[in-house]
Amino acid sequence: MLRHRLKINYQGIRNFDWLMFSIPLVLTLLGIMTIYSATRSVLDTQPSFYVRQSIWLVLSIIALFVSASFDYRKLISIAYHLYGIGLILLFLTILLGHTGMGAQRWLRIGPVSFQPSEMFRIAIIIVVAKYLSIKRSPLSASPLATLLFLFVLIPFYLLYKQPDLGTAITLVGIVVLMVLVKGVQRRILVSVLLVIVISLPFAGNILWEGLKEYQRNRLVAFIDPKVDPKGIGYQIEQSKITIGSGKFFGKGYLKGTQGPFRFLPEKHTDFIFSVFSEEWGAVGSVVVISLYLLLIIRGYETAFYAKDEFGTLLSIGISTMFLFYVFINIGMTMGLMPVVGIPLPFFSYGGTALLSNFICVGLLINVRMRRFILFY
Repeated sequence: MLRHRLKINYQGIRNFDWLMFSIPLVLTLLGIMTIYSATRSVLDTQPSFYVRQSIWLVLSIIALFVSASFDYRKLISIAYHLYGIGLILLFLTILLGHTGMGAQRWLRIGPVSFQPSEMFRIAIIIVVAKYLSIKRSPLSASPLATLLFLFVLIPFYLLYKQPDLGTAITLVGIVVLMVLVKGVQRRILVSVLLVIVISLPFAGNILWEGLKEYQRNRLVAFIDPKVDPKGIGYQIEQSKITIGSGKFFGKGYLKGTQGPFRFLPEKHTDFIFSVFSEEWGAVGSVVVISLYLLLIIRGYETAFYAKDEFGTLLSIGISTMFLFYVFINIGMTMGLMPVVGIPLPFFSYGGTALLSNFICVGLLINVRMRRFILFY
């Protein structure tokens, strides 16, 4: 039955958006080059991260074509199933997950390890897009309360327990923007804003007490990196030194020192942009940021041209996810945002993240190439 619902529509392939496919492909190839540079053997033997990432790239390209091939409107009928499976996997991660770098975010099936929260991003965007598209606009209190309980609080708690606070906060931001695009009754919007403003001092204390020690240290280091430059401020200080040392044109490919000599922690994951900036300078960084902006703008353009509300909200959610991830990751490498463990899409090492990002681009292409609804 599921196979029937996801039947491939070959007619749509004619309108495939090759530009939207090419941008993440170029970014990923640049990312693999930088992963190799950051982890190449200089002091001792390093695992072949770039080889693993290359294998994941092949799988991700296949996943992109699959997610672009069937009619995206078929997702409406399985949205709640996908969301339910996502919640179960998040719950199992807390119970049985593999711990690494202080967080319990990975599930292991045989030799394969994957991060359920990365795939859950897709499920929550799909289910919120479905839920909002079948509700009247502007939203009243009842559907908003249902959405808050079912699609925000439960996954937020499960992600917080891993802990993966960065992903949890980002998902809340994505849902909020999708709700605002749908439209909310003015009196409810004003009431919510008033509650937020009044509760901020109390909520701040509660959130601070609920954070783990390393999370508090990250906030302290963000506010004043020089308070402990060899301790809690080390990561941000080294990242800024790495970016600054690249100057305008960079040191050149494979000539960076901060990554391979291990001055910079998480050099091939969360702080890979710093390594790239050291080797390619401000010019290379501007090129990469421009590619991200082009992808995000094209995503929002897809939302504008979508032929139905589900397609619009789906595109808004995915484009906003890329916007938040790029803004937060590059911001934290420059010391403009606190370190929250958000990877740079397509660039950072991580198979599950790469796979889910390519699936998301495939869905954007799916919506875009079906905007000419008369063809179907």
